[in-house]
Amino acid sequence: QVQLVESGGGLVQPGGSLRLSCAASGNRLTFYTMGWYRQAPGKQRELVARITSGGSTSYADSVKGRFTISRDNAKNTVYLEMNNLKPEDTGVYCCNVLAGTTAIGSWGQGTQVTVSS
Repeated sequence: QVQLVESGGGLVQPGGSLRLSCAASGNRLTFYTMGWYRQAPGKQRELVARITSGGSTSYADSVKGRFTISRDNAKNTVYLEMNNLKPEDTGVYCCNVLAGTTAIGSWGQGTQVTVSS
């Protein structure tokens, strides 16, 4: 089973940028669809970005045009580039293996992103 470790979060001002990483071990990610999720305080976890094994991407409307998901199969890592961050982007960000749009892997601890002035 694949283990996922997220990193790269932090405190950033509105309009700032962050790059999150999701490093995998235990199995190769090459043939998996991967997703980044966000859980804001008091809200349910939501899928914000998705990338297929072939590199096709899709995004939640709330992040479209600001976030970019990518993958480096050689490094067994998935990334989330976040630009023009807004306070409503605050939350814990986790990655997971997807079947369609459903997470099927084990959840890691995630990485906290806080957007505040």
